[in-house]
Amino acid sequence: MKFLRQLFESIRFAWQALMGNLLRTTLSLLGVTIGIFSIVAIYSFVDSMNAGIKEQIDSFGKGVVYVGKWPWVMANNYPWWKYMNRPPMKYSEYKFLTDNVTSAESIAILDGRSTTLKNGNNSIDTRLLGISHEYNKISEVPIEYGRYFLTSETDNSAYSVILGATIKEALFPNISDAVGETIKINGIKFKVIGTMKKKGEDLISLGGSPDERAFIPYMCYASIFQKDEPEPDIAIKAFESDKGQQILEGEITGLMRSRRGLKPAQEDNFSINRLDGAVKFFDSIFGALGLGGGIIAGFSLLVGGFGIANIMFVSVKERTNIIGIQKSLGAKNYFILFQFLFEAVFLSLIGGAVGIALVWLLSLADFGSLKLALSNANIFKGTITAMVIGVIAGIVPAWIAARLDPVVAIRSK
Repeated sequence: MKFLRQLFESIRFAWQALMGNLLRTTLSLLGVTIGIFSIVAIYSFVDSMNAGIKEQIDSFGKGVVYVGKWPWVMANNYPWWKYMNRPPMKYSEYKFLTDNVTSAESIAILDGRSTTLKNGNNSIDTRLLGISHEYNKISEVPIEYGRYFLTSETDNSAYSVILGATIKEALFPNISDAVGETIKINGIKFKVIGTMKKKGEDLISLGGSPDERAFIPYMCYASIFQKDEPEPDIAIKAFESDKGQQILEGEITGLMRSRRGLKPAQEDNFSINRLDGAVKFFDSIFGALGLGGGIIAGFSLLVGGFGIANIMFVSVKERTNIIGIQKSLGAKNYFILFQFLFEAVFLSLIGGAVGIALVWLLSLADFGSLKLALSNANIFKGTITAMVIGVIAGIVPAWIAARLDPVVAIRSK
């Protein structure tokens, strides 16, 4: 009980010392403020960018594998001509997988190319995708006006099209709802059955902005654009229970090898690509950015720590006489040590709190496609870092103060 009472008394002395020298206190905590602001801001930017990219990747389909001719990441020293000589995916293989895969929630076939869409004198170059009916179960197709494709439209090569928001605005600038209108694709008339919600700019556009995409039924796309070299992909979504899509990938590999008549010694002539590969790629990039930024910001924080240590040495020198009086009246060494240690920690925590508050104010600013968010984890990291810096900066001056001889201290001026 006596120890706790003296502990609280040490805290009170430390706080009074800070309040008694407001100008010095303010100047002392600036270094820590800048350091904590830098670290928390860097981690917040990195986390926000990573979260934004993961959200965009998930919009392509969470838990989805893509079966195609080409791998998304080339193996080291793998002869490019082996990829070139692979057979492309076929619609018949899509139907085969649809009929035989048991570990999939949904299966779709898709192919795409850049082309020009026209409406009278208005035209726009865009990314046109041919998709089968279950594509909207694989990847998000946010319809704002109209509807998605009917099964009869995807199975019977209907000349129907769904437009992204930017395409709709370019082709029909004076119409709020373009459903029922017609456009031309490759000289062929298509009826607009739906338009998508405007998403706006993404931090990184993987595969182009969704606002600049248009969808038509896959069979219709194949009849118009796949006469030369068709290279579609088959997108297959795993059940949520299949973490990492390992079960699904194993089943697809067995079925495709059987379908293509590959012998046990022959290597696969198809690729199974997963979006988590892209997630790991960006995780490694942002991990490196966070580490590099943290090191740079750490130097700023180090300067702040030296500033607090310097002020604490000055404070010990100024209060040496008071320390001697306190010791002569029976104050224990830990009582003196805690006074100066708490003073250093308070200085650092106040500086850290101001730095975190500045990051919060920064998060209110508009950074376009980047949504800066200050997470509780980063607040905790900043607070703990400030506390550690305070302890490190104050422990030596506090120890020196606690070890002073009371007689020598009282005689000092």
